[in-house]
Amino acid sequence: MITLEALSSDRAIRHAFFTRCGGVSDGLFASLNCGFGSGDRRDRIARNRAIATSALDLPPERLVTCHQIHGTAIATVERPWRPAGAPRADGMVTSVPGIALGILAADCAPVLFADPEARVIGGAHGGWRGALAGVLEATIAAMTALGARPERIRAAIGPCIAQPSYEVGPEFPGRFASSDPVADSAAAVFFAPAPRAGHFLFDLPGYIAHRLGRLGLGQIGRAPYDTAAREDLFFSYRRACWRGERDYGRGLAAIALAPASEIRSDGSGFRHSS
Repeated sequence: MITLEALSSDRAIRHAFFTRCGGVSDGLFASLNCGFGSGDRRDRIARNRAIATSALDLPPERLVTCHQIHGTAIATVERPWRPAGAPRADGMVTSVPGIALGILAADCAPVLFADPEARVIGGAHGGWRGALAGVLEATIAAMTALGARPERIRAAIGPCIAQPSYEVGPEFPGRFASSDPVADSAAAVFFAPAPRAGHFLFDLPGYIAHRLGRLGLGQIGRAPYDTAAREDLFFSYRRACWRGERDYGRGLAAIALAPASEIRSDGSGFRHSS
């Protein structure tokens, strides 16, 4: 699993961007596929999710994920739900210790947030549609409603498809120029000419970092990986499309506040030895 310094300094906050390694699935889903939306066997997916949550020192029933729809709806989590009862949303926030907020992705950017002082965390599914529509801003607003403050919030942008792998059509930049509140010239910096005439290469993590930077957050970190180019580490929807594969696995990113029983009197947390 991968962790980023932006979220690692407070031991009461646990997070991880899991790779595809270390699970029990095989074939197209090898091996740590955590998405019930895939065609993988449900018992294997459940086992993979248990493997992931154990790395956060939490039982599998404490992991919550949403039915992600590339929108801007945010769920405020007060207690865990079963996968079958997952809400349709692309972001979650909570101030309840011991609940792991899980974001599923296979090229989209999982973005994790924490305000260590307020003990408020969040997660967002950062595909281009959701980022353009405002899912990141909506997640920060939901965290603020729980007592967080933007200048204290730390953000970590997880592994996602990088610009060299993300070719888009000629109509794509216009969507950003017409919909994004930044000036046309600012939005254009996230598009480079592609080898195919009239097409572009889109910088998804750069665009997400730009949107987050406008919010005045305390710290923003980025994982230096390209999910489409690293088959050994990540699932990729785009790579599956290139090959004409029928399905693909989903990677998991998760963040949790340490359970109350593990918070010391000085406010710090600790992890069980394994």
